[in-house]
Amino acid sequence: MAVAKAQPRPGRVLIVMGLIVLALYGVMFATGATTPKLALDLAGGTSVTLTATGQQGAVTPSAMRQVIEIIRQRVDASGIGESEVKAQGSNNVVVEVPGLGQQALVERIGRTARLFFRPVMVVGGPTDTADSLPGARIPTELTKQFNELDCANPQSGQGSQSEATEPIAACDQNGLEKYILGPVAINGTDLTDASAQLASSPTGVAIGGWIVNLNLNDNGAKAFADITRSLFQAPQDSPENRFAIVLDGVVVSAPGVNEPITGGQATIQGDFTQQEAQDLATVLKFGALPLDLTVSEVNEVSAILGSDQLTKGLLAGAIGLGLVVVYSLLYYRGLGIVTVFSLVVAALLTYGTAVLLGPAMGFALSLAGVAGLIVAIGVIADSFVIFFERLRDEIREGRSLRAAVEHGWSRARRTILAADFVSFLAAVVLYILSVGAVRGFAFTLGLTTLIDVVVVFLFTKPLVTLFARTKFFANGHPLSGLDPRRRGGRATGASRSAQPKEA
Repeated sequence: MAVAKAQPRPGRVLIVMGLIVLALYGVMFATGATTPKLALDLAGGTSVTLTATGQQGAVTPSAMRQVIEIIRQRVDASGIGESEVKAQGSNNVVVEVPGLGQQALVERIGRTARLFFRPVMVVGGPTDTADSLPGARIPTELTKQFNELDCANPQSGQGSQSEATEPIAACDQNGLEKYILGPVAINGTDLTDASAQLASSPTGVAIGGWIVNLNLNDNGAKAFADITRSLFQAPQDSPENRFAIVLDGVVVSAPGVNEPITGGQATIQGDFTQQEAQDLATVLKFGALPLDLTVSEVNEVSAILGSDQLTKGLLAGAIGLGLVVVYSLLYYRGLGIVTVFSLVVAALLTYGTAVLLGPAMGFALSLAGVAGLIVAIGVIADSFVIFFERLRDEIREGRSLRAAVEHGWSRARRTILAADFVSFLAAVVLYILSVGAVRGFAFTLGLTTLIDVVVVFLFTKPLVTLFARTKFFANGHPLSGLDPRRRGGRATGASRSAQPKEA
């Protein structure tokens, strides 16, 4: 006995689609994000020109390429923001980032981030001199530097920047202590990873402010174990029991050693805010710059020109969308209504997703992204054409509309998925291989391709199934776009029953 085939339930599928749209916009309004984040060319931002010097190393093409790659990683760590990092001449790097102020941008990308671990030899107050610290063992060559260093005055400098094999005088980042530090025990190049998190107890309960966790490679872990074993031998209330974590000549933390640390992990504690800890972890994670950089120029980029281009781009998109709608209504007639509704749903999903991706992963809409959205109109409309033409083919073969919808869909969906897969694959490859604005185009194209699949499966096909159950479409009304006689096929349904019966 034949098993009855389950009938499609388009109403339930359309309800699911409606719930997805409602949930998307519910999250939007709940989070207060109602407009997309705009990229530099639309919203404005900051442009910084950095000039490499030869103080730390020779300015070679290889070193410049490394500088550009590290800066790009630092900027991109905040998400997809349509940032531009490019070389200008032989020793300049131009960085353009939307939505960041001058100071935040310069601090994030321009720090050399030279990190060292040094043993502490002497600790004094911010304005102490060598004479005021009886019994302190200060090397003679550093006495003048130590005396002249005023840690209470931020304008007095960060401290000395001698060779790694020499001791230095340095200030605490908060200006509360002044140090004489021994030669470098561990170099920052032995750092393999860095991450920011809230300080917590062994049970996972937050107990303090933000800290930066460091992971060291095998060489760094061994050196760290050796120095902490040595420092552990000194009295715990003495300077010799402490080691300093020195970043760009400033002591960000100088903890004491309660026990030897052999696990290759360390923590920087320095009364950080969340943003400070995350910025520091980003700078350290992506490595030190191989060249010293100086800020040559900082400019605010106006969005006036970009806004004018955006207006023209949106106008072009509206014209293209209007032409697609007019063509669908003229060629497919009543069936073109499905195209109109489907494009509306696709637009709602695209807008809502673009808005939420801004705070979630830093996605910013650029002019290139707008171009990707305009191209996506054709991608989405192409899926409708494939389905409708398959449907018409089935009707020309003499099937009833309900049967034609199911048979046509079973064939059309494979073609639709294959076409969307090719489009999505092209977008992924373009995104991986490109940089800057082109990545924005690729991202929006890939996003809208995925949305096309969702709309066709969860809205377009169920809506056509519902329309097929109405007399207007099922009887092949001339304005429905599914009249089999106008399509060169055989009459079906009610139209066929009107034909005279043979005797």
